[in-house]
Amino acid sequence: MHASRWAISLLFVSATAAADPGNAAQPHAASFSTLITTPLGIEGLTNDDHGNLYTPGRAAAGQPRPVYRVSIANPTLTVVGDVPAPSATTACSPSGLAFGPDGQLYVTQSNNSIYRFVPSDSAPPMATVFATGVPGNNGLAFDWNGNLWTGDGTTGLGRVWRISPAGVATEVFRIQPMANVVTGAPSGVASVGRSALTIPTGTAQSLVANGLAFDHSHNLYIADTARGALWRVHIRRDGTPDADTGCDETFTADTLCLTHVWFQHPYLEGSDGIAIDQAGNIWSDANERNAVVFVSRSGEAVEVFRNPVDAVTKLRNAGPLETPTSPVLAGRTFCTASSDGNRRDNSPSTDGEIGGPGQPKGKISCLDQRVAVPGMSLPVR
Repeated sequence: MHASRWAISLLFVSATAAADPGNAAQPHAASFSTLITTPLGIEGLTNDDHGNLYTPGRAAAGQPRPVYRVSIANPTLTVVGDVPAPSATTACSPSGLAFGPDGQLYVTQSNNSIYRFVPSDSAPPMATVFATGVPGNNGLAFDWNGNLWTGDGTTGLGRVWRISPAGVATEVFRIQPMANVVTGAPSGVASVGRSALTIPTGTAQSLVANGLAFDHSHNLYIADTARGALWRVHIRRDGTPDADTGCDETFTADTLCLTHVWFQHPYLEGSDGIAIDQAGNIWSDANERNAVVFVSRSGEAVEVFRNPVDAVTKLRNAGPLETPTSPVLAGRTFCTASSDGNRRDNSPSTDGEIGGPGQPKGKISCLDQRVAVPGMSLPVR
């Protein structure tokens, strides 16, 4: 598929387009500006209905991690809560967060738990445990029944859980992992599958159930980082999946068939977080490529932005994106967090605005152009 100049121009709002929608002579060129930097590394990002963004910092072992609020119009870091460390020797490594229908902010703790709290800038509370039994939890999304959905985006097993309002976690299905363990095989092969290498460091990318989001038609989309794909599962009104499983007997019985792969494209290599607009289009952070990709609801991919090549180094690691991870559509404003991973297009990660000696460790960047279709109000109703 080809990202035409006309297709890119349709993504944004402009006075010219409003006056003459058929004029494609001067389509927009997307650009990003840094909204704010953070002293701690970040990955997750969400928003409220009042023009604020929220992101959790990644603290050192034994230290609670602060959750920051940032006004898009007046960007300053304000701590509105803390999430306790799992133990005195374990570092906090949050990956996702989302507001629930109860007004509380839910934050992942990728070891095994999800925490929640009511944000307050005057008296930032310590979050309490909402659910356990979800190892490697990453992205978060609420459904219309108040259930919280998450995937094990840091383990590679592809598990997706539904967590009831009471905090009870149930494994609902699995995205096919990149390799499946086969015990007792006559050939003596322990694992069957394929590897998508991350260069550098040459290690296999195994994450298959990363960011996830619902559309208004009760479809759940899951970002497959390793395959550069988006899976889709229709969730019935009672919260059960309309899932096609049982296609490969070497996988667990609840593993989805490949018929659930809704879209796959090289643009999406490293697809991490995803956001859905009101028309059902998907915006994805392709973090391996330091890129943002738009996938229309009809299944057409447009590379909205990719870091330019440095004239001297010929690399794409100098920004403005530095391993983008979590996209947000706050009305017509698109923003993303950057986690500055040391791989693929962002390697070496010491270049750019964050991650180098004496530099901030994370940042939030926003598109300078307003998007044509605003983001959905969350949680999905």
